[in-house]
Amino acid sequence: MSLEISSLITAFVMLFVVIDPIGLAPLYMTMTRGMRVEKRRKIAIRACVTAVGILTLFGLFGEAVLGFVGISMPAFRIAGGVLLFLTALEMLFDKRAKRRGDQAAEATADEDDDDPSIFPLATPLLAGPGSIATMILLVGQAETAMGVIAVHAVMISVILCAMLMFLASVPIERALGPTGINVLSRLLGMLLAALAIQFILDGFTNYTHSVF
Repeated sequence: MSLEISSLITAFVMLFVVIDPIGLAPLYMTMTRGMRVEKRRKIAIRACVTAVGILTLFGLFGEAVLGFVGISMPAFRIAGGVLLFLTALEMLFDKRAKRRGDQAAEATADEDDDDPSIFPLATPLLAGPGSIATMILLVGQAETAMGVIAVHAVMISVILCAMLMFLASVPIERALGPTGINVLSRLLGMLLAALAIQFILDGFTNYTHSVF
């Protein structure tokens, strides 16, 4: 991946669709309902900072870990594409929101201090399998150190979008309503499905080039 604007936009769209800040905003509002504004703000900041740390860790060292266990990047691209495609199907058929809601409900029931910032907000909702796989794939496509830095800058910008969505979750939900949120989720799911297929095709192309 070079520093071309088109590459950065593609990376932003992929991470934005996978992390889905719009879809997470109602869950954040539900998990922090009734809390003081200051506490809600601290939870949003802590969750986003933790997610950035997790995604940075996997972005920098994920490919080395794959090499250690003997997994090639083409194989991981194909597997990551399949994972992203399954995520897209969940979004299209509205199963992703239900699953995330179940995770949030279980975590809220298990937490004594009623602080969902680390779990489930930071992980697995923000820094989950899909976003981790996407970070490894994007960094694997980077051609230079500046490309790697650019990918992480894009990731941080997406997490900042999520934090802004968290802080503005109540007015956003009132403005969009359940129908608006469902429409956006399905549109993002269609886009993610196409990007996932592209990942799989790139993986097969890289594999055939390395073999032949």
